[in-house]
Amino acid sequence: MSVSQGDGEDGPAVAGLLHDVIRRLWPVHRVIVRAVERGLAGTGMTAGQHAALDALRRGGPRTVPQLARALDLDRQPVQRLVNDAKALGLAETVANPEHRRSSLVRLTAHGEAVLARVQRSEQEALRRHLGDLDPADVATALRVLDRLGEVFHELERAADERERSGLSRLSDRDDRDDDRGTDGT
Repeated sequence: MSVSQGDGEDGPAVAGLLHDVIRRLWPVHRVIVRAVERGLAGTGMTAGQHAALDALRRGGPRTVPQLARALDLDRQPVQRLVNDAKALGLAETVANPEHRRSSLVRLTAHGEAVLARVQRSEQEALRRHLGDLDPADVATALRVLDRLGEVFHELERAADERERSGLSRLSDRDDRDDDRGTDGT
């Protein structure tokens, strides 16, 4: 899918600007993670745990696989984040009424309090340093970031499908070779 699809004459200009947005995302992400981790000092939490706990706070109790999907991460690292958060007393697992073998992860009262305190501090810093931004500009930035995420998810799914398709063709060829014998006859 082309980023400038449907943009007419402005397509190349928009594509160039979008490329600049994408190019800036990684360094901005790293700076944000470092700032979040500084704000978490004394809590024992990492930025990853903060993200997982925030997802629980916003979406309520979830299974680890559901939480992994919400964070767009593999299940194993999310399980480690949950285990670490549980060790800190910030999260706990409880029985899942819909599935006996898959527990729900939820915030503890202590986890709720720590997360609320951290997020109040983060929101105050954002208001102090970025309060001059026009809400409409921020809403536009969110729409652009959401659209970029959608496009890159589509590209990832298409690449995965091509890879699976290529692998299945290779395994079909291997099966045919096996049926004919090692000399190909």
